[in-house]
Amino acid sequence: MLQVGNYQLQSRLMLGTGKYRNTEEQQAAVTASGTEVLTFAVRRIDLETADQDVFAGLDLDKYHMLPNTAGASTAEEAVRTAELARAAGLCDMVKVEVIGCSRTLMPDPIETMKASEALLQKGFTVLAYTSDDIVLAKRLEALGCHAVMPAASPIGSGLGILNPYNLKIITEELDCPVIVDAGLGGAADVCLAMEIGADGVLLNSAVAGAEDPAKMAEAVRRACEAGRAGFEAGRIAKASSASASSPAAGMSRKS
Repeated sequence: MLQVGNYQLQSRLMLGTGKYRNTEEQQAAVTASGTEVLTFAVRRIDLETADQDVFAGLDLDKYHMLPNTAGASTAEEAVRTAELARAAGLCDMVKVEVIGCSRTLMPDPIETMKASEALLQKGFTVLAYTSDDIVLAKRLEALGCHAVMPAASPIGSGLGILNPYNLKIITEELDCPVIVDAGLGGAADVCLAMEIGADGVLLNSAVAGAEDPAKMAEAVRRACEAGRAGFEAGRIAKASSASASSPAAGMSRKS
């Protein structure tokens, strides 16, 4: 079980609902992923009608909705966006995303802190999108964020985990869930993130942009499960020299 605030999740894979070429591919990918959490940009939908085109073919009663504040550049914008989503009855869980750099789409740490604090005071379940800065991650946890979501690399880049060391330290230092978000490009990246110690992953571009989104969704689902199992199993330590797999004691030696 992955516990995020009051939400208990069987799947540790969260999936975005943007960038798919058509609704059929989106529906097939969501089903294949086994996800329980669908994330979407509040600014992309009509809150009065729930904009069924965005979620066409999906039974939304089967999923927890995770609106995000993508497009916000200030804490005030992020808070206002989250409040609109909650007022529409979508969910009280929100991914706080306040972009500070238009080139890299990396988050603004100060505005992210401000928005997260304000939304926590308003009773939201807050998942904060951040960089792989360990100090910032610890400060977000100290605020009371229900999960911290460090980027593996820039959004949509598919570059994978650029700094495994930072990510590993974050997973070791934080008690709240660490969900790797942004930049994961495929199953190998997902497996590595989970094996390092992440509690979950969130993907969009890696699945939606694949040649076969449904097959990629299944691949990352299995990678997520395998990586988690590998982490829980406890891998052997890395060594600078060889170590024979078979014991030498008792073996006959030819002269």
